[in-house]
Amino acid sequence: MKLTDLLKKLEYTCIQGNVDVDVTEVVYDSRKVTEGCLFICIEGANFDGHSFAEDVVKRGAKVLVVSKPVSGLDGMDVTIVQSKDTRYAMAFISAAYFGHPAEKLKVIGVTGTKGKTTTTYLVKSILENAGYKVGLVGTIEVIIGDEHIHADNTTPESYLLQKYFARMVEAGLDTVVMEVSSQALMLHRTQGFLFDYGIFTNLEPDHIGPNEHASFEEYLACKGLLFKQCKVGIVNGDDSHWQQVVEGHTCELENFGLGEHCMLRAEDLTLVHKPGELGVSFRVSGLMNLSVEVCTPGRFSVYNALTAIAICRHFGVSDGDIRAALLNASVKGRIEMVKVSDDFTLLIDYAHNAMALESLLATLKEYEPHRLVSLFGCGGNRSRQRRFEMGEVSGRLADFTIITSDNPRFEEPQAIIDDIKVGMKKTNGKYIEICDRKDAIRYAIDHGEPGDIIVLAGKGHEDYQEIKGVKYPMDERVLIQEILEERR
Repeated sequence: MKLTDLLKKLEYTCIQGNVDVDVTEVVYDSRKVTEGCLFICIEGANFDGHSFAEDVVKRGAKVLVVSKPVSGLDGMDVTIVQSKDTRYAMAFISAAYFGHPAEKLKVIGVTGTKGKTTTTYLVKSILENAGYKVGLVGTIEVIIGDEHIHADNTTPESYLLQKYFARMVEAGLDTVVMEVSSQALMLHRTQGFLFDYGIFTNLEPDHIGPNEHASFEEYLACKGLLFKQCKVGIVNGDDSHWQQVVEGHTCELENFGLGEHCMLRAEDLTLVHKPGELGVSFRVSGLMNLSVEVCTPGRFSVYNALTAIAICRHFGVSDGDIRAALLNASVKGRIEMVKVSDDFTLLIDYAHNAMALESLLATLKEYEPHRLVSLFGCGGNRSRQRRFEMGEVSGRLADFTIITSDNPRFEEPQAIIDDIKVGMKKTNGKYIEICDRKDAIRYAIDHGEPGDIIVLAGKGHEDYQEIKGVKYPMDERVLIQEILEERR
C-alpha cells in the first residue's frame, strides 16, 4: 500500500526520505516489526516507541511515524514522517490501512460512568431481534458473528479497533455497538471515523488518579469528545452534567430520561417480583409510545433500557421486537439472575467498589426482601480503603453479609477479609466469614430463606480467581451448578 494513501487525512511533515513508497504492514509494537513495514512510535506511561527507532529500522522498518526528533538514523534508508500526536496519527493510518471499514457499518458508541456494558448488550439484542447483524466491542468481549474474543481494554487501541471493524465487514455484519471509555477518547483510539450515534449514559466521579484522569473536569471533558465525533448525540437528560458534556458539540442532539423535559421518557414505573426473578415495567412516552418490561431490577435498569430504546428508535425497530428483546435480554455478570429456587432470588453482579455496591444494594432493598444477603470479597494489591468502604456499605444496607475471597493476588485472603471487617464493625450489620468462595456460595444457597434476595458481588463476568500471580478457572455459574448437583 502506498504511504501517501495512508497519510491522506493527516497533517504531517516528511523530515527524511520520500512519502511515495510502498508499505507492507502497519506496526506499533517494536516486537512485531517486519520487513518493509511502517512503524508508529507511541509514547506510553512506561515506554516510548521513539527510543526503539534505530533498532526497528535495522530490522526492516521502512517508514517511521514520530512526534519528536529521533537520533541515529542519518544516512539510513528510511522515511520519517512527523505528526503532532502519533496516537492520533495511528487512528487515521489504521483506518486507511484496513480500508475505512467503519464507513461500511452503522457505528454506535456508548460512553458514561455506568451502564455502558448493559446498554451495548441490550442494543445488540434488540437490533438482532429485528433482523440486523450486529457486532459488539466492550469491557467483557468483542463479538464478531459467532466468535467471542476476550477484551483487555474497554475500548481497544485504534489499530485493533479498525481490525475488528474490518473483520465485521468481512463477516457480513451491518452494525457495531461499542463501549467508548474516557481513556479511549483521551488517547484518540476512536479517531479516524465518525460514529453514527454517540450516547451518554451518566457521569460520576471515577477513574481519577495516576495513569487515568488528573481531575473530574478532565474526565468530563474527555467524555464530551464523543459529541464532536458523531452525527447524532443521544444523552441522559436527567444527568446533572449532560449540558457540560455536550458543550461545543457538532452533532444533532436528543435526550431521554424520567423528567418531563426529556424527549423520550419512562413513566409509571412498577417493580416486578416473580418467583426467583426481579424486574421492572414502565411506559415509554414522548418520541415513542409503548409499554415494556425488563428482567432486571431497579431504576438504573430503566435507564439502561430507555437508552437502548432511544438508540434503536433510529433503526425503525418495531414495538414488538423491542418488548421481546428487553424481556429476554441478559448480560453476563450485570445483575444476572441465576435460578436456584422459587423461594429466594440469587443474582451475580460485578459491583466491586463501594459506590457500585451501595447502588446495587439500595436498588434491591426497594423490593422489600425478607432478607438482603450480600456475599463479596475484595481484590488484593489494591487500596485498603476500598475494603473498609465496602464492608461499611454492606454492613449498613444488607441484612446479612458473607465475607469471602475475591482475587487475593499476592496478598493473604484472610488479611483482606480482616480489612473488610474493619468497615463492617462500624455498623450493626450481621456477618460471617468463609474464606473459600465456593464454600461461601454453598452456605448462601443452603441457608437461603423464603423471600431472600442473595447477591454475589464483585466477580461478575470474570471466570477466574487470581492467586499468587496465577489465574485459576473459577466461574460462579459453574460453582452454583456444582453445588446444586452435590445437593441432589
